[in-house]
Amino acid sequence: MIAYVIRRLIATIPIMALVAVFVFMLLHLSPSDPALIIAGDFASPEQVDEIRRQLGLNAPLYQQFLGWAANLLQGDLGKSIYSGLPVTTLIGQRVEPTLMLTLCTMLIAIVLAIPLGVIAAWKVGTWIDRAVMTLAVFGFSVPVFVIGYLLILGGSRKLGWFPVQGYTSIFESFTGFVSHITLPSLALGAVYMALIARMTRATMLEVLNEDYVRTAYAKGLATRKVLVKHALKNAMVPISTTIGLGVALLIGGVVVTETVFAIPGLGRLTVDAVLRTDYPVIQGVILVFSFTYVLLNLLVDLSYVLFDPRIRY
Repeated sequence: MIAYVIRRLIATIPIMALVAVFVFMLLHLSPSDPALIIAGDFASPEQVDEIRRQLGLNAPLYQQFLGWAANLLQGDLGKSIYSGLPVTTLIGQRVEPTLMLTLCTMLIAIVLAIPLGVIAAWKVGTWIDRAVMTLAVFGFSVPVFVIGYLLILGGSRKLGWFPVQGYTSIFESFTGFVSHITLPSLALGAVYMALIARMTRATMLEVLNEDYVRTAYAKGLATRKVLVKHALKNAMVPISTTIGLGVALLIGGVVVTETVFAIPGLGRLTVDAVLRTDYPVIQGVILVFSFTYVLLNLLVDLSYVLFDPRIRY
């Protein structure tokens, strides 16, 4: 196991290197000039050239990349063009809302989707199965921002149960945190929940036709025990893979969800940075999201051995 983890960590190095090259090239493939953005519309050509020299944009491309990569290895992501603050500081200020939104979304989606998928497979062909699959198709088809606005209309404007926008830290008020995070988590989790529920149903249908499941029923075991202990446990490998791959949906949905609900997280920071053409911030956030996605997929791979003892690394 330890040797496998080390090999996978080493394998992530070239992946992150390619991501770093792509992120660095964003600055040079864009038609906008960072020096001109910093100087402003009324700056003279001499002032623009001076800023470009200070930023090192006059150096050859490979020298710029080596300098940027050296700073990156030291944890220096540069400074924001708009605010002048270090990018690491801006990310540190925004990471908690995004982290909590992602964790709550995953918790709600997994806790609801897996039981729904198991019930749909158990009651295949019945109205329960059709109802679950209809909800799954709806959640996978409707955009996140539409679901978000529908939840705001129903849960906030009509019923008044939840606040419309904003975020409260869990360390400040747990009640305020729950009230602010519920609607965004449900909106973001709709697509994620639909994906997991459909995969759970499909995998469970295959497992329920296996001989050992029929043997368990023949031995007189309770249906609940057969479904959970025998069938679901053996179906968890593809389900856990789907959970890991679905993180990409969460990363994309976080940007939209935080914008709809005005949550001051990394998604909102990304939108603001794009609107202001703040390249250092854009580069830093993309690197953080990429590293997180690679790390989560590594954790998913390691979880396989927990669900299937036949797997050995």
